[in-house]
Amino acid sequence: MRLASGRRVDVVGLDRRGRFTVVEIKTSLADLRADRKWSEYLPFCDSFFFGVPSDFPFTRLPTDSGVIVADRFGGEVLRHGETKPMTAVTRQRQTLLFALKASGRLYRFHDPDV
Repeated sequence: MRLASGRRVDVVGLDRRGRFTVVEIKTSLADLRADRKWSEYLPFCDSFFFGVPSDFPFTRLPTDSGVIVADRFGGEVLRHGETKPMTAVTRQRQTLLFALKASGRLYRFHDPDV
């Protein structure tokens, strides 16, 4: 999904209280080093996690971010990062974008010929 900034994230979630969580998937340390745009996601979420495999060197991840270890069978939150509330204007725009994306996907699910 695209954020209000225009950046596309790997995983975004919205909870019942209207808080956004972004998860950036990193498969290796080389992947983390090569991609620094994840820091641009922070103003567009309330909490941020890295999703990594179990053999990832966790000490190389920023300590203020959350960590989820996952494989194709499931995942586990190892660490919750700092929670930093979004601004009201950003939250409003992000919520509208999320709703539009979700409603479009729901519509296509019920009418796949569209």
